[in-house]
Amino acid sequence: MWCIPPKQSAEFVYHLEDVLEVYKRPYDPKRPVVCMDETFKQLIGETREPLPPRPGQVERFDHVYTRHGVASLFAAFEPLRGWRQVAVTDRRRRVEWAEFVRSLVDGEYRKAKKIVLVMDQLNTHTPASLYEAFPPTEAKRIADKLEVHLTPKHGSWLNMAEIELSALARQCLARRIPRREQLAKEIAAWVAWRNQRKDRVDWRFTTADARIKLKRLYPSFDS
Repeated sequence: MWCIPPKQSAEFVYHLEDVLEVYKRPYDPKRPVVCMDETFKQLIGETREPLPPRPGQVERFDHVYTRHGVASLFAAFEPLRGWRQVAVTDRRRRVEWAEFVRSLVDGEYRKAKKIVLVMDQLNTHTPASLYEAFPPTEAKRIADKLEVHLTPKHGSWLNMAEIELSALARQCLARRIPRREQLAKEIAAWVAWRNQRKDRVDWRFTTADARIKLKRLYPSFDS
């Protein structure tokens, strides 16, 4: 499966260039650039005890397994500082998104003037969701702390939180985990390890690059 962008789409290139210009900004602790994304993890248990690894042989699992539902993951990633936060929830509704955003506003970024928030265009990713989760005064307080920038539809690869979720999937989640409590514990350890290392993303793709390499996506003005 591929995420194929539309050709000659003014809407696509507007969001493309908007996000790329945000990524050019120098680090500012008062206006940190934070990328947000979400995914899920199937909770899978064993029906038989796995065989442990031994010299010359990897750990082996039976092909039969049991399903224990799905857990949702909300991730925030600040690429210039190398900081991330991941929440594990039962669902991925507007309310869960709003709660996660509030945890950023009142937690790690309580001293910031604005959170420059980069997200994809999922229908829950909007300050309107805050008004479904909280009373108007509280929703307005949180919304006023946000400067939202949306990646283009079919262009979520522009969200650096996807890179961080890919690392999470490879380094922590590429195995069977049966319970949400265990999943949350494993992810918390991974987040602490990554934050201690301050793992960052060195983003180099610019608007100038896009206008050359992705020229087919821009409206044509040839006479």
